[in-house]
Amino acid sequence: MCDACVIESVKNGMLSRRSFFRAAAAGAATVAAASTGALSPALAQAPSKVTDLTHELYEEFPTFFGEQQFFREQKFNYKEHTFNLFELRVNEHTGTHIDAPLHFSEDGRTVAEIPVADLIVPLAVVDIRGKAAENPDAQLTPDDIKAWIAANGDLPEKACVALNSGWARHLGTEKFRNADSEGKLHFPGFHVEAVQYLAENSSAVGIAVDTLSLDHGISPDFATHHAWLSSGHWGLEGAANLDQLPAKGATLIVGAPKVRGGTGGPSRVFALV
Repeated sequence: MCDACVIESVKNGMLSRRSFFRAAAAGAATVAAASTGALSPALAQAPSKVTDLTHELYEEFPTFFGEQQFFREQKFNYKEHTFNLFELRVNEHTGTHIDAPLHFSEDGRTVAEIPVADLIVPLAVVDIRGKAAENPDAQLTPDDIKAWIAANGDLPEKACVALNSGWARHLGTEKFRNADSEGKLHFPGFHVEAVQYLAENSSAVGIAVDTLSLDHGISPDFATHHAWLSSGHWGLEGAANLDQLPAKGATLIVGAPKVRGGTGGPSRVFALV
């Protein structure tokens, strides 16, 4: 057999194997979906890009209360032990993290009890960067959601609705917390009426913000947390790179920690487009 024929035969074999593995992966995904809970039809779209929505976590990462919430101590090092190992101590609500229903309810679901099918969902990104630039206390309202629907169609089934305020760009500066002389914080969030609207008019399972809180910073009572989490939904705080995503069409994947009894936890979060 000629060299060119051999090369062509190998190429064809590789392509056939790739097709086989793609089909096998698709079949496995279908079986997994059937065994763990129904996923949204939007997830059938083949993604071509992955966007990391997670900020890198480090000791000085800003926190809502202003105090350090992430600590690490090296227990083993490569020079002495031929391997590295750190012991971590972290507040559940630090960095890019998920809020479970239990965080603001007496007996809501723990982070470990959130169904996997509710952590892989269509993402609807609502852009309020314009009004957030003018007013750091800006809130996402029902009118913003209605405007999104008018422009993009109905919210997808079992969606996560994300607030893109542009606040992620302030990470590493004092403006991310934006505390005034009295210690009160000023950054955007969801208005309580917006999450009430979502609960009554959609099947949304989660909301996300690019700030330190689901509520706007100056909120005196965490009204949005109480209304949304206590009704069985989850929230995502401190999301990165929402400005890199389309308003509609991305699939969100939340790698929430499976901690028994947990009220939330740092998560690795990304979007497929």
